Amino acid sequence: MSTPKLFLIPTPIGGDEMAHTLPQSIFEVVDSLNHFIVENEKTARKFIKSICPTKNQSDLILFELNKHTYQSEIPNFLNPCQQGHSVGLLSEAGCPAIADPGSEVVALAHHRNITVKPLVGPSSILLALMSSGFNGQKFKFNGYLPIDKKDRKMEIKRLERYVYEGQEAQIFIETPYRSQGMFEDLQKSCQEETMLCIACDLTSTQEYIGSKSIAKWKKQKIDLTKRPCIFILGDTFYN
Repeated sequence: MSTPKLFLIPTPIGGDEMAHTLPQSIFEVVDSLNHFIVENEKTARKFIKSICPTKNQSDLILFELNKHTYQSEIPNFLNPCQQGHSVGLLSEAGCPAIADPGSEVVALAHHRNITVKPLVGPSSILLALMSSGFNGQKFKFNGYLPIDKKDRKMEIKRLERYVYEGQEAQIFIETPYRSQGMFEDLQKSCQEETMLCIACDLTSTQEYIGSKSIAKWKKQKIDLTKRPCIFILGDTFYN
């Protein structure tokens, strides 16, 4: 019997063309597992069924890990590993534990000497940075910026300062329904020459990636309403 593992399983970040974004190894691992830690049971079952249509759904044992999960429940999620069963940690979109729940489970696996096996798959953060033309040697992911307008402006200014002082690309995200508002706030808060990359709907047929100065963005009409976006402030050889 092989040693039980915690598999970190990426999922698509846009569109339904899974064969274009997920390697065959993901299909094989998902097919071999019955125990999964997921953010949402309904969408997890849909994903599993889409890549393993013959898999018996009644055999699946799913543990939900989200904002409603009690801390006391988490240690039980890896009990199957100690009973001889490998477990899969599924993201809702992209890579588990990267701007997504899961790091506590991974830390627990290391604490219990359970082998952690990350699988190759799409990360919107890395895809955006790769395609931005900004500094890929020195960058920082900042998660979500403040919702309050005043606090957000101060944070944008702070990140912009790091771009110039440290030559460090600054990456951040926003919920899709606030993407357009973030874009507008960046135009109001940043200097004209500051470079901004917008990468939205990555890997889907509606994918759009653009890196321009704030001055040029002000001259271009683009609607980001309800579109999942990665925003990056940076510097480049051209503006």
